Amino acid sequence: MQQDDHTTAPLLRDVLPGLSAELVRLLEEEGERDLAICAHDLRLLADCGCGDDLCQSFHTEPHPPGTPYGPGHRNVALLPDRGHLILDVVHGRIMFVEVLHRPELRPALTAAFAPASPGAARRAEAEHPEP
Repeated sequence: MQQDDHTTAPLLRDVLPGLSAELVRLLEEEGERDLAICAHDLRLLADCGCGDDLCQSFHTEPHPPGTPYGPGHRNVALLPDRGHLILDVVHGRIMFVEVLHRPELRPALTAAFAPASPGAARRAEAEHPEP
């Protein structure tokens, strides 16, 4: 499911802080300091949508489905202790995070991409009132 506005999509560090920290650490270990800085502010824009039980991948930037990234695209394969983490990067922006074999992440991702119910919105407003 696609979030309506990239600026309101949940931050990865809020939904899956362990994965966020792992991405930052692995990118720094690979010498990808600029991407590590960007990884701290990744937003969960849309689920991969493939439906495969092995996949916990997600989009972090808008991109038309079924179209190539084009010039400036590269993959950054990271070496996590478990599973697979591969980033699609275009001109220094992380567009997509491929996460495989990490089923424990699925419940948090499913919740992050679920449409907010009116009750959930009221609870969130009560917990975090605007000044």
